Amino acid sequence: MPTTVHEFAWPDRVVVGTIGLPGARTFYLQVRSGSQLVSIALEKQQSALLAEKIDEILDELSTLDGNPFSVPTSTPIELVDNDQLETVEEQFRTGAMSLGWDPATAQVVIEAYPLPETDDDAALLDDDEADASEMLLVRMPVGTARAFTKRTREIVGAGRPICVICGQPIDADGHICAIPEV
Repeated sequence: MPTTVHEFAWPDRVVVGTIGLPGARTFYLQVRSGSQLVSIALEKQQSALLAEKIDEILDELSTLDGNPFSVPTSTPIELVDNDQLETVEEQFRTGAMSLGWDPATAQVVIEAYPLPETDDDAALLDDDEADASEMLLVRMPVGTARAFTKRTREIVGAGRPICVICGQPIDADGHICAIPEV
């Protein structure tokens, strides 16, 4: 069965957002173009690393002689998106991701693939379903990419507070501090 590609060449919206309380949040990469809306689950660390690597690409591109791709050094105010996620219907949970740059369109390119199925999951499906695969392909212009990284860093940083004694996150239901031995 061929790979289903959820492709967004010039998305209207691309954001990372969460559902749930800090300590029990699920992170989603959500992309919309017109009526097409895809939400994929990802880990907090994947979200943080994605924002970091996109910023690295943009920072490097902005240093090219004359900034030929017009990469903004900060988030354009008109592209700031602080709205909640739209209706979330998880397409898949992200396993591998890749990140690239398309100089022909001056866009950052994200590819996300689902976690591989376990043998137990595959045994429950017939042969046709077991071969099915999909991916998300998102192309973001440089301004949108800057706005994406700013929001993602804010979302990741809005988690549980950190204990000043042990440096571990404090859960909503309490915290037993593991004081390091001296």
